[in-house]
Amino acid sequence: MSKVVLDVSMSMDGFTAGPDVRAEEPMGDGGERLHEWMAGDGADARAFEEVNARVGATVIGRRTFDLGLRPWGGTPWPGVPSFVVTHRTREDLLGDNGGTFAFDGLEAAVRRAEAAAGDKDVLVLGADVAGQLLGAGLLDEVHLHLAPVVLGRGTGLFAGHLGELIPQGTPVAGIATHLRFRVRAR
Repeated sequence: MSKVVLDVSMSMDGFTAGPDVRAEEPMGDGGERLHEWMAGDGADARAFEEVNARVGATVIGRRTFDLGLRPWGGTPWPGVPSFVVTHRTREDLLGDNGGTFAFDGLEAAVRRAEAAAGDKDVLVLGADVAGQLLGAGLLDEVHLHLAPVVLGRGTGLFAGHLGELIPQGTPVAGIATHLRFRVRAR
């Protein structure tokens, strides 16, 4: 059975993107530094491989979709179905890399993504939609990659949403520190 998992890189001061997010800088000013660990070896390479191996579908916030479509060339993982959470639904979109984007409300997008993922996980992209999922009790796990970067400002994680995270396993250190949590059910 699939799990809904937020797998996200975050700065030491709690931001998942830098300030001034825009089309030319979808991760905001300095935000790409959050992902430098993905080019690392050892623990970082293993963490990145685990992310890619378990993705069966994605749930994406509308703003993340709008900013990410051009750089991704389609869906974030070629051929993996993606479900965009939005109030502005539209016809499905076939990305340049073979992945399909479907547009729906929060609960319907999660339901459809879980069905599409099969025995793999549903990965969540976007801090806002992650907060909505946490608030709705629809998020199962958080995999956090804590990057050794201080951005000063930007997009905070879970802003305004409450939840309790239970540590799972042992933290793994590479360039980033990789942490896993289970979300306590309400």
